[in-house]
Amino acid sequence: MTIWLSIIALAIALLLLFGFQRVYTPRQTSLEGIESPEAVQAYDRISRWPQFGMLRRMVVRELKRHRPGGTIVDVGCGPGYLVTLIAQSFPYLKIIGIDISEEMMQTAKRNLTNQGFGERVEFRRGDAGNMSLSDASVDFVISSLSLHHWSFPKMVLLEIHRVLKPSGQFLIFDLRRDSLRGFYWLLHFAKNVVLPSAMRHINEPVNSVLSSYTASEIRELLSLTQFAKTGITPGFGWMFIWGQKS
Repeated sequence: MTIWLSIIALAIALLLLFGFQRVYTPRQTSLEGIESPEAVQAYDRISRWPQFGMLRRMVVRELKRHRPGGTIVDVGCGPGYLVTLIAQSFPYLKIIGIDISEEMMQTAKRNLTNQGFGERVEFRRGDAGNMSLSDASVDFVISSLSLHHWSFPKMVLLEIHRVLKPSGQFLIFDLRRDSLRGFYWLLHFAKNVVLPSAMRHINEPVNSVLSSYTASEIRELLSLTQFAKTGITPGFGWMFIWGQKS
């Protein structure tokens, strides 16, 4: 008992000394889409875990602040669980889920089968930088945990601006690379001990944080666009990025 108390005390001391320091590292590139069936199945499985559900509820809570209407597009929709929650929370919205991965797209379609959303929800395979949507055709664009995968984020932001109607809005939720050191420790523990081996093979979720952006980098990206209004709300390991077209 004394040994375990000493270990716990040491862990708390290390967390207090180093865990609340922010990590500043050069950005690494990331995979833009997951095509491996094993990795897609593993991602689909962990997306059902309560902690991911908590993140989705946090995204929807933030989305409600912006009062979306009409048609909303989820860019990088993955296995479709955020689309499901949006459809349940906003029964008046039409929702289009877009993902670059064919394997992920088919998984999303299977996950929403028999949900009763009918034609109100649809999925399309597409590149975030080329959504195959008409100019000024949608009211809102949302994206969750996808920004860090985009090879050309400026191009995606310009594409979002193109497809939005006048006064249309976007909301992006993503990780931040300058997260707390304790957050990195937690992710390393999850990768090596908790997550399926297929996720470890692509170094997730650590790679996602290392390929994410800082708030200052996002501000610089937004300055290269024509959005009339923008804003960044940082959290301890993530941030919300919002913008509105003129």
